Amino acid sequence: MKIAMVSEHANPLAALGEEDAGGQNVHVAGLASALAARGHRVTVFARRDDPDVPELVHAKGYDVVHVPAGPAAPVPKDDLLPHMNDFTRFLARHWRDDTPDVVHSHFWMSGMASVLAARTVEVPVVHTYHALGTVKRRHQGSADTSPAKRIGIERMVGKQADAIVATCTDEVFELVRMGLSRQKVTVVPSGVDTQRFSPDGRGAPKSTGHRIVSVGRLVPRKGFAEVISALRLLPDTELVIAGGGADVEGDPQARALLEHAGSVGVRDRVRLTGRVSRRSMPALLRSADVVVCAPWYEPFGIVPLEAMACSVPVVATAVGGLVDTVVDGVTGLLVPPRDPVALAKALRSLLADPTQRQALGLAGYDRVQARYLWEHVAQATEEVYLRVGAGAAVEAADMVEVAR
Repeated sequence: MKIAMVSEHANPLAALGEEDAGGQNVHVAGLASALAARGHRVTVFARRDDPDVPELVHAKGYDVVHVPAGPAAPVPKDDLLPHMNDFTRFLARHWRDDTPDVVHSHFWMSGMASVLAARTVEVPVVHTYHALGTVKRRHQGSADTSPAKRIGIERMVGKQADAIVATCTDEVFELVRMGLSRQKVTVVPSGVDTQRFSPDGRGAPKSTGHRIVSVGRLVPRKGFAEVISALRLLPDTELVIAGGGADVEGDPQARALLEHAGSVGVRDRVRLTGRVSRRSMPALLRSADVVVCAPWYEPFGIVPLEAMACSVPVVATAVGGLVDTVVDGVTGLLVPPRDPVALAKALRSLLADPTQRQALGLAGYDRVQARYLWEHVAQATEEVYLRVGAGAAVEAADMVEVAR
């Protein structure tokens, strides 16, 4: 099957941890690679944000086409909408010359470009939102920097797409509230690279006492300030926060978190590492007694899977995809969002009980192996492609080839 993936701002080759580079990048890279391993030809279309990058890059079993749309420089994703016409025109031209069997778009602007471009070649479109404007607006209110047209475009994409792949159960409810058809939606979670993330291998060096690790982009909604506040109630415990750019001192979000740590009296027990490479991330997670994921809301959340794959217990807020991923009392503990006291209570109970930590970690590892391997995710996604008619198109093409 010839698969075109569209991920306008989240290039699967990008360095993670900086602004607009996170879980979607990991998801697209993992899914593209796993589908390629199943024998499919996969091409990912992402916006060119570097003048020196080639138009076509061969990655791990798949290709990445860098689309000229807007300046060849980093642009915040909330500012990309004016450049989507150029992005759409490029896709339409490319697909007329090399028509895919199915298009899988990721994020709302990719969905808009894909459904418009796919009309010209009559190719089915499968869409994954990764995040919803309705949810973002509900939680961020006036601080939401998304374009005003986002929610309307998301509804249009959902109505025009042939199928929707939601990454968690909570997203299904949100899509139905938006007026989209439940019959179009299939839940397929994200996955985790268990060759990279596993219990085997060394942990990063640590000081005496307990260590909590939290990972993600340094934006308020990730809840790092609440984790820092919880640290006041956790003596003899250090907190390592991984994420952001390489220059921690020059990062205003990092400085704000360190100022907050100072204001609550835990500055000496908080360390911000800045961006951590994928190669180094497993060792950091293995060094943790507990991995904390405390966002205000979270469409899916890949970090808990990576921690579970390393057999490390997780304490997470009971929001979005984390409710599917972390089984409360089995693979970790769930707490209310934006509640440092509840978070501290859960962490204190685990840090005081190494036997429970080990049991939760082992159960998390088993859950990853059973549900979240990329090969499982790719197979389930492939079944969606076949249902929307891509399989019939491939069979017809094969029949023509045989007739020749």
